[in-house]
Amino acid sequence: MCRLRAASTLSTPSRPSRFANAGQLAPTPEASTGARVSSSKAPLPQRLRYAAEYAALRLLGAAIRAMPLDMASSVIGWSWRTLAPLTGRHARALEHIGAAYPSMPQAERETLSRDMWENLGRIMAETFQLDRMIDSPGRYTYDLDGVADVLRDRTRGCVIVSLHTGNWEIVAQPAETFGLRTAGVYQALSNPLSDAWLTKLRAGLFPGGLYAKGHDTARRMLSHVRSGGAIAFLADHRDVRGIQVPFFGRPAYANPFPVMLARSCGVPVVAVRVIREGGVHFRFAGEIVEIPRDGDRREDIAAGTAMVHGVFERWIREYPAQWMWIHRKWANGAA
Repeated sequence: MCRLRAASTLSTPSRPSRFANAGQLAPTPEASTGARVSSSKAPLPQRLRYAAEYAALRLLGAAIRAMPLDMASSVIGWSWRTLAPLTGRHARALEHIGAAYPSMPQAERETLSRDMWENLGRIMAETFQLDRMIDSPGRYTYDLDGVADVLRDRTRGCVIVSLHTGNWEIVAQPAETFGLRTAGVYQALSNPLSDAWLTKLRAGLFPGGLYAKGHDTARRMLSHVRSGGAIAFLADHRDVRGIQVPFFGRPAYANPFPVMLARSCGVPVVAVRVIREGGVHFRFAGEIVEIPRDGDRREDIAAGTAMVHGVFERWIREYPAQWMWIHRKWANGAA
């Protein structure tokens, strides 16, 4: 039987957060309304702020959508590459890169961080044009032979773990190829108007919907996995309420919930990544993570979470400029 025992002692999926931590799956209206606060219930000054933010977001989206997809990705990527290094987060990225690659010359760290900013800018532009990306199958290639049997297995569900690399917004794109009912968890924006609009942009990618974090999120995920569905997580998030695992030679905060869910339900853990292969073209690759299941529950979950992060580190080292180095991922120091 698929049960989550004492899940709150390790981590819970209920804390609201900002869009920077979202990008996991797009919700269906049924799945997402529970955690979204109605703007009509907010005080007048807050409603006005919501409206102004939403109007600015729509104007930005209209400007980006007025350009062809490839042009928008290139222009916004260049803008971020040029302007983002002027922000305080650039220093944080350089610090994290330096800690991960202590022998890397400063000039190379600077280049890597600027490449990262360009990729993040491209992701922003592409997010506003997700519907056009969905309608362009020629932009994608698949290196998923090692996980194909698991993804096609309709007798049981699976847990998909991914990370902030390539363009994570489209991590569920292969769902249609394999007939998956992929669902997941997203962290809603504080602005319900903006949240609803961005949710609608993502909706076409996720046939299983996404569950806004709330008190019944775990129950919904359990039900989905029991019915043979797939749950996808961006599992490289910092979670100070979770556990610590080795990551680039330092202890890092990690959310054990994906491994906990897979172990409790007896389903596979499939790690999937999106690799940008130039412009707006991507390759999907994946592998099975053979998490421990027969030992002490808590130790198995901790070891499995460390294994997932070991896969992530190996992948990041292959394409370091495509990962989001501005994460406050590590447990030691100000970074």
